[in-house]
Amino acid sequence: MKTYRAVLVGTGGISDAHVNAVAATAGRVSLVAACDIDAARAKAFCDRHHIPAAHTDYAAMLRAERPDFVLIAAPPGLHADMSIAAMEAGAWVLCEKPLCASLAEFDRITAAEQRTGQRTACVFQMRYASSNTHVRGLLASGRLGRPLVAICHTLWYRDTAYYAVPWRGRWATELGGPTMSQGIHAMDHLLSLLGDWTEVRAIADTLFHRIEVEDVSMALVTFANGARASLVNSVLSPRQETYIRLDCEHATVELTHLYAYKGENWRFTPAEPTKSADLVAAWNAFPPDVGSTHGAQLNALIADREANTVPLTSGAEARRTLEFLTALYKSAYTGQAVTRGSIRPGDPFYTQLNGGLAPKRQKG
Repeated sequence: MKTYRAVLVGTGGISDAHVNAVAATAGRVSLVAACDIDAARAKAFCDRHHIPAAHTDYAAMLRAERPDFVLIAAPPGLHADMSIAAMEAGAWVLCEKPLCASLAEFDRITAAEQRTGQRTACVFQMRYASSNTHVRGLLASGRLGRPLVAICHTLWYRDTAYYAVPWRGRWATELGGPTMSQGIHAMDHLLSLLGDWTEVRAIADTLFHRIEVEDVSMALVTFANGARASLVNSVLSPRQETYIRLDCEHATVELTHLYAYKGENWRFTPAEPTKSADLVAAWNAFPPDVGSTHGAQLNALIADREANTVPLTSGAEARRTLEFLTALYKSAYTGQAVTRGSIRPGDPFYTQLNGGLAPKRQKG
């Protein structure tokens, strides 16, 4: 089997997860270089993880290393241009969330995919747990009945030191608050379970932190299958929790975790316990447990590359999530419900997540 060459750009906190992901491929991927604008940090990172080459210039690294995969863990405002440059250099991309700053940027990425024949996938590792595949299968088969009501909470905590990092808390560089930087994972997970959304009504505000972006958002969502969902995204919650709940005709399904989950984090409650033996047996037939890790997603990306299939978190699926997040912001900052498909070129929210309407606040 082929061993793929990979490079990593960005050596901050999330970069260790990418190193672990490479290890999880059991030799299918070799991490040959890492890049950071801080030379000392790049060298220290490479020394710590036994990576052969440290770079400070991203374009030069692409030319020198000729990677098959580029793992992007740089600040969000750089993601789109870095992804496009990697594809133009002949690589597939696994890019941290948020993938880009607008639907317009996403469409630039799509055009680059079509032009180069390469792919960019956003890191949405919550989709890749084996237990999630099992639950999605039960939903798709109709065994759980129609989804009716859903809850999606990202209740996390970020202190003032977190926002002291210069690129955080700014629309131009972090691209948003807990909607884009924290709750994006659970909301993408919910969309992967429930399918197409049709309308969102939302609020977003900055209640505590002295930052440009929001520190809390909430939304009410209508799905094409008729389900209704309530969402909360917060960085103001000292007791942290990520929680998804689906109330279907025949059962309630719950997932409680923080940053990652396995099969044991799911909970199942049948509507009629005394009449649900077959349904309970179907629920309990979980496959071998693979958690929601970067490694699980990277292994799937290798399989997609070898089969020349569209990754689960690129293309239309990734755009649907970004369109939803954009619609959430548009609803919050216009005070109106936003329907899917209504944000098109010419709409200020097509080119800017906040449409230029977010309240002006002083960071720091």
